[in-house]
Amino acid sequence: MKQSIQLKLGQNLTMTPQLQQAIRLLQLSSLELSSEIQDALESNPMLEVAESEQPDVNSNNDTSPVKEKASASEDIAAADTDKAMAQSEMPDELPVDTAWEDVYEPANYQSLSGPASGSGPFNDREMDISSDDSESLHDHLTWQMSLTPFSETDMQIAVAIIDAITEDGYFTTPIADIHESLIADIPELEHDEIEAVLRQIQNFEPAGIAARDLGDCLYLQLEQLDKDTPYRDLAMRLVKEHLDLLAGHDYNQLMRKMKLAETELQDVVNLVRSLNPRPGSQLSSQRTEYIVPDVYVRKVKGIWKVELNADVAPKLNINSTYANLIRRADNSKDNNYLKDNLQEARWLIKSLQSRNETLLKVTTCIVERQRGFLEHGEEAMKALVLHDIAETVEMHESTISRVTTRKYLHTPRGIFELKYFFSSHVSTANGGECSSTAIRALIKKLIAAEEPKKPLSDNKIASILAQQGINVARRTVAKYREAMSIPPSNERKRLM
Repeated sequence: MKQSIQLKLGQNLTMTPQLQQAIRLLQLSSLELSSEIQDALESNPMLEVAESEQPDVNSNNDTSPVKEKASASEDIAAADTDKAMAQSEMPDELPVDTAWEDVYEPANYQSLSGPASGSGPFNDREMDISSDDSESLHDHLTWQMSLTPFSETDMQIAVAIIDAITEDGYFTTPIADIHESLIADIPELEHDEIEAVLRQIQNFEPAGIAARDLGDCLYLQLEQLDKDTPYRDLAMRLVKEHLDLLAGHDYNQLMRKMKLAETELQDVVNLVRSLNPRPGSQLSSQRTEYIVPDVYVRKVKGIWKVELNADVAPKLNINSTYANLIRRADNSKDNNYLKDNLQEARWLIKSLQSRNETLLKVTTCIVERQRGFLEHGEEAMKALVLHDIAETVEMHESTISRVTTRKYLHTPRGIFELKYFFSSHVSTANGGECSSTAIRALIKKLIAAEEPKKPLSDNKIASILAQQGINVARRTVAKYREAMSIPPSNERKRLM
């Protein structure tokens, strides 16, 4: 090929470190952001936490939790920085619409399921955090074992049995396996001895512990009830002989086999349902995690106000003492170190301000669109997609996706992830749209009001929704019902 010199014009977007930082901060959750700021405070001497100030609830004012001190000495230091710093002048708005999913993957984060109660006072933002030193099921059983007059051999057997109990409180390990694991230390061990120790442990608290299966678990709990408890004996007979019929909701067959009237059977079934099928869950070793809302919304004089949570991240300032140490035309190592840290601190504060402004703008737009939900509940939820918000706030959909992921809104109806307010739509008979969230709420309401003896089938629910002008197929109703963990109609059947 012949070599030649050509002149071409083109445009490309350069991912500067400052832009990368702005994009990364935008998609961090509140907990990750707090950790990021703490790391910056520890590594950058130019950053300091500002003195606490009373936050202004007026969202029209400066809602950013980061403010930079304006001082003459700081301006002089900034003007005397080197040429490289002068070339990297900060723009008024950071371009945060660049696709960045392939470079920065969001960290794994498990969120709590279900909205929390949020009907308390608006300014009451402190959460009660329970002690992390909660006793586990294993510890609780071991403590009871130490109080039981076991022999040395029985104590070894009890330890093996307790170690084999699941988190739900069931003992599913075969006796032969326990025997095999202990035979080397106890050569004369018999299966009957293990069974005897197991029966002792089944008398421990919580009631129903160390059961082999569900029927055994329910029977053990009934056995520990007072003998004068109404319908106790009938309930023990039910779970021992006819638990399969109860699981299949075959009440007619149950009444015939147990020779009970409908009202009597209802009382027996209610007693069984009052038992705990997972006794081990009462003592969970899992640590409770709490959601910290990023934004608060409340109604003031008929108007919904949106406010950032100032407690999510500390307010940052430039440390004027270190900024004053920067000297003009000094290229020493120490002076350059201070210049670099000053530049990084300025960009961090600017990025945090851009993050807060974007979060507030997007949340305000969501609240305006979903005002019906705040006023009337899930049934008034409107269909909303990322493109609708992106078009209104004049941002890219990828930015809206980052802003709404793992960010939480505190409302009078509870705490919700911002993603919760986005849902697909279903066409209505009059040409309108109904969101999938509203349809789920309607299905849940219909099932809650159904007749226990004749629960509504998915096809019947679809017919009722069609009468209300909402056109959904039976399989769509089934999909929404399963998503809400609601059993099918045959499993919802009750006596009354």
